[in-house]
Amino acid sequence: AGRALGKGKAAQGWWVSAGLFLRQRGQDKGSVNFFLMVEGVMALRKRVVLFDLGGVLLIPSVQQVFHHYEESLSLPRNFLQEVIVKGGPDGPLARAERGHITLSKLFSEIEDECKVFAASTGITLPAEFSVSEAFHDLYRETKINRPLLQAAITLRNQGLKTCILTNNWIDDSPLREVLAQFMTSLSQHFDMIIESCRSRMKKPDPKIFKYALEMLKAEPQEVIFLDDTGANLKSARELGISTILVRDTDTVLKELQDLTGIQFTSCEEFQPTACHPENVTHGYVPIKPGVKIHFVEMGNGPVVCLCHGFPECWFSWRYQIPALADAGFRVLALDMKGYGDSSSPPDIEEYSQEEMCKELVTFLNKLGISQATFIGHDWGGSLTWNMSLFYPERVRAVAGINTPFFPIDSKINIVEKMKTNPIYDYQFYFQKPGAAEKELEECLERTFKIMFRGIKAEDRLSVPLSTANVQQRGGLFVGLPDVVPRSMLLGETEFQYYIQQFKKSGFRGPLNWYRNMERNWQWSCTAAGRKIQVPALMVTAGRDPVLLPQMSKGMEDWIPQLKRGHIEECGHWTPMERPAALNEILINWLKEVHCVSLSTCSKL
Repeated sequence: AGRALGKGKAAQGWWVSAGLFLRQRGQDKGSVNFFLMVEGVMALRKRVVLFDLGGVLLIPSVQQVFHHYEESLSLPRNFLQEVIVKGGPDGPLARAERGHITLSKLFSEIEDECKVFAASTGITLPAEFSVSEAFHDLYRETKINRPLLQAAITLRNQGLKTCILTNNWIDDSPLREVLAQFMTSLSQHFDMIIESCRSRMKKPDPKIFKYALEMLKAEPQEVIFLDDTGANLKSARELGISTILVRDTDTVLKELQDLTGIQFTSCEEFQPTACHPENVTHGYVPIKPGVKIHFVEMGNGPVVCLCHGFPECWFSWRYQIPALADAGFRVLALDMKGYGDSSSPPDIEEYSQEEMCKELVTFLNKLGISQATFIGHDWGGSLTWNMSLFYPERVRAVAGINTPFFPIDSKINIVEKMKTNPIYDYQFYFQKPGAAEKELEECLERTFKIMFRGIKAEDRLSVPLSTANVQQRGGLFVGLPDVVPRSMLLGETEFQYYIQQFKKSGFRGPLNWYRNMERNWQWSCTAAGRKIQVPALMVTAGRDPVLLPQMSKGMEDWIPQLKRGHIEECGHWTPMERPAALNEILINWLKEVHCVSLSTCSKL
């Protein structure tokens, strides 16, 4: 065991397998514990996982698709495989995988070799036989192996490096966009992609594995490799890399779990891939003198604008941006006015709903966008409902996350009505400039540790934050402990990003959103009785303490095309507390609204 641990190499895989074997055979406890100890030490050392593409992350495998094609033409099973193998290391497929020829050239060369092989073996090729059609079947039938991709994302979330190591080709065929979609989508979830056609080396040549180790700065004993081809695995094992043969996904997940010590089969909700500030495209739109809007952009397709709430920034959509982009949409996540890298003018009237809706129209105009789907959370939800009410021609569809649409009754002053509901008392504490800014800015770390909390018992404060009786208490945080642990909703890096964003311009702009109550009500009265006619979605959260699900009752009377989604075990911070559940609701609705077939790369 000491030698195996010291040298790594193929012995490592043997020791892990031996431990599993003894465990399955019910050997004495001491022997099993010894091997499990070795296995555990080795698992701790794994920090890189390599994934093959076809037959692993993308299914079905090339061989399976070719078998279906051969059956459809009554050709002998493995006909295409035999022709390809006959070509040897310098045959068309091998040269294509090294990048020496393109896919269209590969089609013609294999087609010629198929004719020669058929003639020499007495096989009659049907008139409709076409190598290019066989490959087109491959593209049409291929889909993401979702459980394995989720495992890869989980590994990355746990701090391991992940890499796609694939024998691939340069695709100049008519269906080349399919491969482009797959590679674009997968690139969001992996640290690196190494393609044989770019490196001019292909599996099972040991050189490509050594190249991967060098690029990933890893030792062989730190690496696991998943592939569906035995020859590729053998070459990796000989270098000391632990290997997993991919046949059925469940077995693969169990073996990967044993090698890494990371659970993939728990009932915990899957955590989608988040985008990071340094790895996304940032843009700015000048709105008017002194005002610009910052946004983050990803994807192509119908435009979706994400509008955050208080006290957040574009980063609150970090789990939605990649998922919606993967699903075939151009996602624009805005820093709302007063936040982050957008302008934060001091004047209160700059933050009225009327003014900010006008500025959203300017935002669209400057980007040359005629219509967008608007999705808003918290204050962003209020703004998007108003966009659909006052500028419906610019709104393809609208969704409110937690925030319902409140129809206006011009006979009842909304400000006076809100005073009767104790949970809104904090908004009246926010009215006078200065006091709330001082409290919230005094210690940004404490502010965000208090504000961002999940609903799980282990994430609750000993003294919970209350939005009632704030004026009487003399502050939102009065009575709460001075030292507060960081919420499980945020990692330390994510937490610090919020701190840095609010160090830029503080809370004056964000609080000004609350200071236009009367002005917003008067403007809304000009549309009293008007219905929202665009397609709409309302997503409620069962345990939001302020925006209660019952507040959305009756929205169908005012929004004829309203659809609903509900996440029961969720508090106020839905986009980051239950991202997978929210993404599924949003993507299904967006697909329906836009009649867009989800990319096969998405499924998340």
